[in-house]
Amino acid sequence: MKKLLVIEDEPAMRQNLADMLEMENYQVFPAANGVDGVTLARAEIPDLILCDIMLPKLDGHGVLNALREHPRTKRIPFIFLTAKGERSDVRSGMDLGADDYLVKPVPRKELLSAIQARLERAERHRAEFRFDYQSAKPLESLGLTSREAEVLFWTAQGKTNAEISVIIGVLPSTTKTHLENIYAKLQVDGRHNATLRALEVLSAAG
Repeated sequence: MKKLLVIEDEPAMRQNLADMLEMENYQVFPAANGVDGVTLARAEIPDLILCDIMLPKLDGHGVLNALREHPRTKRIPFIFLTAKGERSDVRSGMDLGADDYLVKPVPRKELLSAIQARLERAERHRAEFRFDYQSAKPLESLGLTSREAEVLFWTAQGKTNAEISVIIGVLPSTTKTHLENIYAKLQVDGRHNATLRALEVLSAAG
């Protein structure tokens, strides 16, 4: 299930967007201001972000700048969804690195189409990355032991716990323990986000 972050200060709009997206089988994380949006983005690493521009505490431009400066969030597809529809507003948003700019009110079909297009583009982009799958050694830079790096190395290649256990010659329970230690050290909540961290390192090494 793809994770979407919705940053919108108007309660009714935020709820309507969340309800609509959940009906489309997306997992939605709502935020009512820019600061909370940045915090959620860094914690959850969503697959895509919908963000208003006029927000309390930190506006949409500030949110985008903050996320583009952080290695874990800089490649997340980002769509401005706002009532500010002047050409200069659109150009400012795109110049900052937004992937799309939609002006409210946006028809449901158009919004869903834009989200799907950006998610598919992100998938293609990830597939085109060159990863160094020659060695688990680069993953030790994340503070992992050599064995933990090896477990993460195979996890990032889509191997199951059972498969990893056979590859490295340990019990499945040992692999599970290594993964739990990896999640704690990387401060992530599961396999998906641990893989994202691994791919960042492996792509840099490639």
